[in-house]
Amino acid sequence: MHFRSVLRIIGILLMLFSTILLFPSLVAWLYSEPGIQTFVISALITLLVGAAMFLAGRSAGELRTRDGFMITVMFYFGIGIFGALPFYFSSDIDVGFTEASFESFSGLTTTGATILTSLDDLPHAQLFYRHLLQWLGGMGIIVLAVAVLPMLGVGGMQLYRAESPGPVKDSKLKPRITETAKALWYIYLTLTISCAAAYWFAGMSVFDAICHSFSTVAIGGFSTHDASMGYFDSVWVESVAIVFMIISGINFGLHFVVWNRRSLFPYFRDLEVRLYLLALVGLCFIVCLVLINEAGTTTDHPVREGIFQVVSIATTTGFTTTNFSVWPSLLPILLLLAAFAGGCAGSTAGGIKMVRVLLLYLQGVRELRRLIHPNGIFPLKLGKQVVPNKVVESVWSFFSAYVIIFLLLVCILMGISSMDFTTAFSAVGASLNNLGPGLGDVALNYASLTEPTQWLLMLAMVLGRLEIFTLLVVLTPAFWRH
Repeated sequence: MHFRSVLRIIGILLMLFSTILLFPSLVAWLYSEPGIQTFVISALITLLVGAAMFLAGRSAGELRTRDGFMITVMFYFGIGIFGALPFYFSSDIDVGFTEASFESFSGLTTTGATILTSLDDLPHAQLFYRHLLQWLGGMGIIVLAVAVLPMLGVGGMQLYRAESPGPVKDSKLKPRITETAKALWYIYLTLTISCAAAYWFAGMSVFDAICHSFSTVAIGGFSTHDASMGYFDSVWVESVAIVFMIISGINFGLHFVVWNRRSLFPYFRDLEVRLYLLALVGLCFIVCLVLINEAGTTTDHPVREGIFQVVSIATTTGFTTTNFSVWPSLLPILLLLAAFAGGCAGSTAGGIKMVRVLLLYLQGVRELRRLIHPNGIFPLKLGKQVVPNKVVESVWSFFSAYVIIFLLLVCILMGISSMDFTTAFSAVGASLNNLGPGLGDVALNYASLTEPTQWLLMLAMVLGRLEIFTLLVVLTPAFWRH
C-alpha cells in the first residue's frame, strides 16, 4: 500500500473540505449573525491539518484498489471529526465533542439522526451547515473531489468504486471516471435546484427551500424546524417532498440514461425501479388502510400522513409530519423494516437496496425449484440478463454480514446502556440504514444517549453509508499483507 500517497490524497481532500466550511460563514454574514468566526477557525484548523498531511505525503502514480478503500474510510472518519468543529466551537450550541461528532457523522452519512433540540432558534448558518453536510454526503464528497480535482494525479476509479453504493460498482456512464463523476453531479445539482424551486413555489421561504432541497435530494432528513415537515402543515410542500424523495431513491445512473435518451421508458423497463415503486404503493395501501380504521384516534389525516411517512421512511429520508412511533403497533415496525430494504442501488438512499432484495428473492425461488427438480439447471435472470453466480454470492455475503453486524450492534448497545429492546433495535436499524428517526426513546431525537452509545451508532452510520464491506475489508489481516 502507498501510505504516503494515501496521506497526500487525504490532505488534499481535507483542504477541499476546509473551503466548504467557509460557505456557512457567508450565510452568517448575510443574516448579520455572530457565527462567522466559528466557521473560519474550523476551516483554518482543517486547512492546516490537510496541508500538513499533503506535505508529509507524496505522489506515487496510479492508486490501487486497496489504496482507494483506505482513502475512502480514512476520509469519512476524518471529515466526520473535522466536520464536528463548527458545532463544537459554536456558542449557540451547548454540546461536547461527542455530540458534535454525532451530528457531523449523521449529516455526512445522510442518516439524519440528531442530538440537537430547539432547531427553530438556531442561527441560520448552523442550520445551513447541517444541510450542507447532508448534501455533500448524499452523492459522496469523494466523487465530487474526483470530478473537480483532476490535479490529484492519480486514477479516480478506485475512489469511485469504493464510494459508490450498490452491488455492481464497475459500470461507467462515460469512458473517464472524471466525466462519470461530473455527469452524476450535474444530475444531482439539477435535481437540487428543481427541488428548491418547487419548495419555494409551494410556500417555503427561500432559506427553508434551499436547506430542505439539500436534505431531500440527499435523502438525509435534516430539517430547519423541530417539527420537521409538520411545521409547514402544507399538502403542497409534502407533495413536493414525496416526488423528490421517490426520484432521489432511484439509481442516478438510470437518471443519466433517461436524460441522454430523452425518454422515460428506461424507468419502466428497469426491474429494480418497478419493485421499488410497487413496494411503495403496497406499503401506502396497507398503512393508509390501518390508519383509516383508526381515524380520529391516531391521526385526522390518515391518507395524507400515511403516504408521506411511507415514502419518507421507506426511502430512508426520515422527514416526519407526525410522531409515527405512536401509530398502531404494526405500522412503526413495518415502516422500520421497509427502511431495511431502502431505495435503489446507485441512489442516495440507504438500506440493503432493492436490487439485492430482488436477487435474494429470486435466489430463494431458484433453490425451491432445485429441490423439486434436483437435476434441473435454472439460471438466475434479471429480466433477460443472466446474473453471474459471483454477483449472487456477493449479495448473499453482504446480506449475511449485514444481519450479523446488525444483531451484534443491538446486543452491544443493550449491553453498554439501559436501553430497552425496541429502542436499541430501532436505533441501530435507523443508523445502519441511514434513516434517522427510530422508536422508543429515540423517536424524536438522540439527545438522551450516552457517549459510548453515540460512538457506536456513529460506527453503524459509517458502516451503512459505505455498505459494510468497504470498512470491513480495511479491518481484515489480509488487507495489510503485502
